[in-house]
Amino acid sequence: MSVFRIFVPCDASALSMGAERVAEAVAGLAKARKAEIALVRNGSRGLFWLEPMVEVETPEGRIAFGPVTPQAVGEIFDAAMAPNRAHPLYLGPTEEIPYLKRQQRLTFARCGIVDPLSLEDYRAHGGYRGLERALGMDGAAIVEEVTQSGLRGRGGAGFPTGIKWQTVLKTTAAQKYIVCNADEGDSGTFADRMLMEGDPFVLIEGMTIAGIAVGATEGYVYIRSEYPHAYRQMQRAVGIAREAGHLGPNLLDSGKTFELHIRLGAGAYICGEETSLLESLEGKRGMIRYKPPLPAISGLFGKPTVINNVVSLASVPIILDKGAAHYRDFGMGRSRGTLPIQLAGNVKRGGLIETAFGLTLRQLIEDFGGGTATGRPLRAVQVGGPLGAYFPASLLDLPLDYEAFAAEKGMVGHGGVVVFDDTVDLARQARFAMEFCAIESCGKCTPCRIGSIRGVEVIDRIIADQERDKNLLLLDDLCTTMLDGSLCALGGLTPLPVQSALKHFPQDFDRPAGRIAAE
Repeated sequence: MSVFRIFVPCDASALSMGAERVAEAVAGLAKARKAEIALVRNGSRGLFWLEPMVEVETPEGRIAFGPVTPQAVGEIFDAAMAPNRAHPLYLGPTEEIPYLKRQQRLTFARCGIVDPLSLEDYRAHGGYRGLERALGMDGAAIVEEVTQSGLRGRGGAGFPTGIKWQTVLKTTAAQKYIVCNADEGDSGTFADRMLMEGDPFVLIEGMTIAGIAVGATEGYVYIRSEYPHAYRQMQRAVGIAREAGHLGPNLLDSGKTFELHIRLGAGAYICGEETSLLESLEGKRGMIRYKPPLPAISGLFGKPTVINNVVSLASVPIILDKGAAHYRDFGMGRSRGTLPIQLAGNVKRGGLIETAFGLTLRQLIEDFGGGTATGRPLRAVQVGGPLGAYFPASLLDLPLDYEAFAAEKGMVGHGGVVVFDDTVDLARQARFAMEFCAIESCGKCTPCRIGSIRGVEVIDRIIADQERDKNLLLLDDLCTTMLDGSLCALGGLTPLPVQSALKHFPQDFDRPAGRIAAE
């Protein structure tokens, strides 16, 4: 029997579908057959409807099978060796799977390919070339490279990364920090988790480059408490990097220092807001801070701090490796580079799609997602998490672009896309947005704390057909107050899904309670 390298994902999505049992079955069968195999626990490729997706390395390249059960492992062994490889679960060469082949993976180039905890594997696939180049540059030149790439914050705000770094670079202080916001709490999002579980060294490298660029010697990764696998994976990866001299004093014999710490979040959605996150990191209750001062000037422990999202920081190594122009060549308008899109909800093929900005919602949902899982007509798409706008089918040709979405009163956010079929009631979805805000508010400002509670009550009256016209006017006024008066984006963005539902689906606010079920 030939020697195989067999890849079974250790990603949380694959584990939830039985990947651990599949890995045990692979090891057990290899032992029973006295076959020499190398079992690699890779990250996910992001084709979630095929998890656990098992790959076998062959002389022609890696081939894939999925979704694999423990009972099918023996058949897969046999099929992988057979000339025609005929098997119902055989997917063909992994890189030729249409869902993957149509993508443009820059940030996720290694995810699902490498052993996540192998520095050797990471380096063999281009890892640490960006850091090596950065070590030969001064801070201003690194910041300029990032600025010229056009990279904007992938956490939701879309703020130019280079400008934020420039502010920290120019602020004089004895101590500066790099903070990674890995408190990925938006519904339908999982890109941060996938990267931390499947390619943790790319985040470590990106944060190290950021530290060298702005003169920071310490960094923190703040991971949401619901991500235990990502937390453990990052801890292990930091230990490996430190042991190899890729963290700590004298980075790669450069004489420069950068240390990294991993922290578990407080379990609150509001801690995804950057100042609330800083409060939590400092051991305080997660409540927002007033601005100014900006965190770039007075952030963690009152020191200048770069705060970026996982995907933002993980995009930096390829920018330093390939150059700003290479990254900037992808995308459209002011939205440069690639966007890792997370497709979820009522869709046949949910997963991660990384492609250049400009892909339309229709291409995303129909070409990649295969349409709704139920087969019913698509009615609404929410982009940007629980505070994103609801778009109707008539806007499916809208390109994924910061400015195009803003023109339609929406936001790209963290790239989460949730699909709904024609059974959805948008009045109840609007109520959910207000209820979500009421539950997750830190309570610091009145528009958010009280406005969201009143919003639930007003929508309940509308749904119950109580003085509908009067309450619709009241809801509009309440949304304006929250939008203009809230201290942070939680209260300030909650009106987006409500107002978009009112604008695009007004009929849902005209039907008495219970009619949607009858229909």
